[in-house]
Amino acid sequence: MTSRPAVPPPSLRAAAPPHPDPKVPALRLPPGSCDAHCHIFGPGDVFPYPEDRAYDAPDVTKEDLRRRHDLLGVDRAIIVQSAAHGTDHAALLDALRSDPGRYRGVALVTPRTTPAEIAGLHQAGVRGVRLQFMPHLGPGPTPAELRAVLDLVRPYGWHVAFHIAGDAVVDMSGTLRSTGLPAVIDHMARVDLRAGLEGAQVRALRRLLDTGDVWVKLSAPERLSSGGPPYADALELARALAAQAPERCLWGTDFPHPNVREMPDDGVLVDLIERIVPDEAARHRILVANPAELVGFPLAGR
Repeated sequence: MTSRPAVPPPSLRAAAPPHPDPKVPALRLPPGSCDAHCHIFGPGDVFPYPEDRAYDAPDVTKEDLRRRHDLLGVDRAIIVQSAAHGTDHAALLDALRSDPGRYRGVALVTPRTTPAEIAGLHQAGVRGVRLQFMPHLGPGPTPAELRAVLDLVRPYGWHVAFHIAGDAVVDMSGTLRSTGLPAVIDHMARVDLRAGLEGAQVRALRRLLDTGDVWVKLSAPERLSSGGPPYADALELARALAAQAPERCLWGTDFPHPNVREMPDDGVLVDLIERIVPDEAARHRILVANPAELVGFPLAGR
């Protein structure tokens, strides 16, 4: 990894670098497998981080991402714009243009984003917009701002990724059902698993999945689990969701795992897929067919 030259402002939280030596997974992924949720950072000397960024991140470049995916056996990826870069998409666009067959993107858009910018993002391979409702990343959009963003991206048929946690999956259920676009819930809604699979948050998440219009990413078990690897409680939830609606589930690493409590081993995360989705045909659907449908990859492998 390249080192960021600037010293971060002391008021910013500093995200840790990713696991330096992940294991080679024992599970062989099917051709065309997609990491549906990952990020890149910098390099800061080429793509400077904004002064008002939500947190300070170590440089994890498109080359670092490619090396990690090559080790894991991942052929494709959906790169999600990081709050560390805000609405400056230069690093994301550089990555998308470096390998259009391998990458699609998810942008951070505000009502101030122009239609011309949206057109440029789409041309480069962006196929989704992410809406943050996480206090540590700044205030979420108001209802009026949400409507304005949806109006900007609706002509392109982008999906709308919701970054929410806890009771938000209950409180925002109506919003999630009413976008008129595919709604994708990041990280299994980061529900509180202390109440198990019968808790109100999990029940709300599963009701949304039953609507047929909502997708969920089976990602970031380390963010949900009350214990360390193999994240037994989060895996129980992921298995239940995958069994309930395999046609609307995605899988992602969340590499390089910004702001986690304990850095996971990406090789371990890949091997856990077999425990989440034991059936090979269902794994192919979640890893290959579903992301291809959502963001427009050719269905065949690279």
